[in-house]
Amino acid sequence: MKNDSDLFLDNQLCFPFYATSRLITRLYQPLLKKIDLTYPQYLVMLVLWESDSIIVSQLGKRLFLNSNTLTPLLKKMEQKGLLIRKRSNEDERTVIIELTSKGQKLKTKATGIPNSLKEQLNINMPMEDILELKKSLWKFLGNFETIQL
Repeated sequence: MKNDSDLFLDNQLCFPFYATSRLITRLYQPLLKKIDLTYPQYLVMLVLWESDSIIVSQLGKRLFLNSNTLTPLLKKMEQKGLLIRKRSNEDERTVIIELTSKGQKLKTKATGIPNSLKEQLNINMPMEDILELKKSLWKFLGNFETIQL
């Protein structure tokens, strides 16, 4: 009989990623609630605070999200007055996302969020280990850039 240990939860590569993502997202929730953002909306805002304007397809690549996930997210954020979506003058198929003044002002309210999360994560693990893990995860994610999700 073939060994079925490949089907043990502890042997799954995906499970620690999944569980960690859920737990970190849960830690973010009370911090983001204060500025009325969901975690995916926060990720969009992080990109926009960095660049102020971006093409939707580039945003999708940065966040590893496809357009059918991104479009309703951006629509809701536009309804909140955080950003505007507009078609490019050069190519009508290209949609550009830009921050509104309300979206820009939200950055000030969000400045303490990364440190608040770091304080929560630093309880059981040295920051050096967390930073090394982050470096390894970016390297791992780099392998997915050529895969259509």
